[in-house]
Amino acid sequence: MTTEQKVVLVQQALSDHDLTPILAAVALPRSTWYYHQRQKVGYEEKYQHLHIPLEAIARRHPEYGYRRTTVELRESTGLKVNHKVVQRLHGCWGLPLLRRVRPPKPSGIRQILTAAKGRVNLVAQQEAIEPFQVAYTDFTEIPFADGKGKAYLMPLLDHGSKLVYGWAVGERANTSVALAAWERAKETFRQLQLDPTEMIVHHDQDSVYVGYCWTGQLLLRDQVRISYTLNGAKDNPEMEAFFSRFKTENRSLFLGAKNSRELSQVIGERIGYYNGERRHSSLGYVSPLAYIAQERMNGHRQQVEETQLHR
Repeated sequence: MTTEQKVVLVQQALSDHDLTPILAAVALPRSTWYYHQRQKVGYEEKYQHLHIPLEAIARRHPEYGYRRTTVELRESTGLKVNHKVVQRLHGCWGLPLLRRVRPPKPSGIRQILTAAKGRVNLVAQQEAIEPFQVAYTDFTEIPFADGKGKAYLMPLLDHGSKLVYGWAVGERANTSVALAAWERAKETFRQLQLDPTEMIVHHDQDSVYVGYCWTGQLLLRDQVRISYTLNGAKDNPEMEAFFSRFKTENRSLFLGAKNSRELSQVIGERIGYYNGERRHSSLGYVSPLAYIAQERMNGHRQQVEETQLHR
């Protein structure tokens, strides 16, 4: 029988018997009995004066554990208390419940998206999508170095022509990678004489795409319309289809890249091949750049014919 169990038996028997024979019956020293009584009853009372300052610290600094709380208590009140005492009082008074970090308040952009509900998916509202009207984007993980390393690729893919406008790859799926991909895309817009203000960029509601850096660049500076999915990747099937093809066709090349620099070089070469040489069945078995050249040639021919008809 443990000491704690003996103490419980003594407490239960005190109402009918004297303390001395009970202690003798369970072989519990009187000093041990009184020690447990002082510890169980008097510990919180002994440190009652710390309840208010400790609770105040738990509310003001919810991320602090007992060690940081001990330092804060000493500096804010001048009370020198051992950290083990603070740790025990945290448990006695349930202060860890107050110390749970509250979720951050949703950003203004997140609040707008929540209020707008289904209206944020601009692509779903389009009856027909012509080339250069909608660009899709998202991040995907690319393993390299025989699977020992991984990187994150973000391309921007045109709906109608299947052209990858721009791309970037990095160690993390973050804003800097996204903006680098967008800058590459803007260079393509200049080369092809495209106006991005007439485009919609469609993606999910990942923190990168609802952040102020991304939305500020596209919406405010470049005046591009942004569209958000409502059900993640399910609302972005064009992008998912691209990722599936691109990663499957080039898997061995990616795994063969020894480092991130080689991986970036391989991805650049494969996207160049995808845009300029790879035949796409949805484009009549021509490459995206060949398709764009054909469409522009046909548009120019039609314009000439209409001009001649009106003479």
